[in-house]
Amino acid sequence: MTKSVKIVLLLLLAAFLLALPYLAEYVGGRAFTSLATRALIYGIAAASLNLALGYGGMISFGHAAFFGIGGYVVGILAYHHGTGEPFLGIIPGSNHLLVTIPVAILVSGIFAAIIGALSLRTSGVQFIMITLAFAQMVFFLFVSLETYGGDDGLIIRRTNEFFGLNLRDRTTMYYLCLGVATLVFIAIWRIVRSRFGFALVGIRQSERRMGAVGLDTYRYKLVGFILSGIGAGIAGALMANFLRFASPDMLAWTKSGELMIMVILGGVGTLAGPFIGAAVFIVLESVLASWTANWQFPLGIILLFVVLFTHGGVQGLLERIGGKRR
Repeated sequence: MTKSVKIVLLLLLAAFLLALPYLAEYVGGRAFTSLATRALIYGIAAASLNLALGYGGMISFGHAAFFGIGGYVVGILAYHHGTGEPFLGIIPGSNHLLVTIPVAILVSGIFAAIIGALSLRTSGVQFIMITLAFAQMVFFLFVSLETYGGDDGLIIRRTNEFFGLNLRDRTTMYYLCLGVATLVFIAIWRIVRSRFGFALVGIRQSERRMGAVGLDTYRYKLVGFILSGIGAGIAGALMANFLRFASPDMLAWTKSGELMIMVILGGVGTLAGPFIGAAVFIVLESVLASWTANWQFPLGIILLFVVLFTHGGVQGLLERIGGKRR
């Protein structure tokens, strides 16, 4: 595929994404806009997980914790904004997106730093299990917080304010998520093509060799893990605004599994793959769930096919069709 063809395809994709709400309105399927918004939010979370998993070789099974923390940051700040009582008696609540998103980044980054600093002292199966264990601890922590809804979750009565925009409007929310997804994509693109990104990939390929040349592999992996957790936190904050609800389901281990499936479906260690995987997953979930309540079974068969025959997920398959791979 030549460079000019790539540019044309990218422009067509950008035009389609920008026109999607109007196309959905035209064909009478406004639900498509909500579906696309969910795909964009999960795409941000999956792309962030892919930074750790695909580029850093860190198979984290606990990224739902950062996703849920981002959502609860929005919910808890909105709760205290509504009641007028400061959080812990000192931190005032807020209903402004320009406050809640940075706080979600800060809190999810702190949790990722703590969990990563301890988990990265292990490797392999132990790393997978310890990230899962931390995520479950965070899950049960929020389940026990009766003030914030406990098992039932926390209803967010009003979406965040953002330059006077009405984020309850599905089209406005879609464009906000599209903008954030674009920024996250560019940020990850810059990271993986920087010296830090090349070092991270080198550590994934041979940590011992990178250590032998004098690289502090633990520090590089920890920074990669923190950046990955921050991305998942941003996605969680957007999801809480989209649903106007934060629940323990956002922190469950099954959510971590879903994010991992999205990465595998789209293509591990690729830039656009996680976004493609998230879109495919959301569409498959909607279509299969309309056929059967046990939609996970056919999804498992499809995932098996992707893993065995596509050699690089949906992005790898598309590249092979386009002639980039053989």
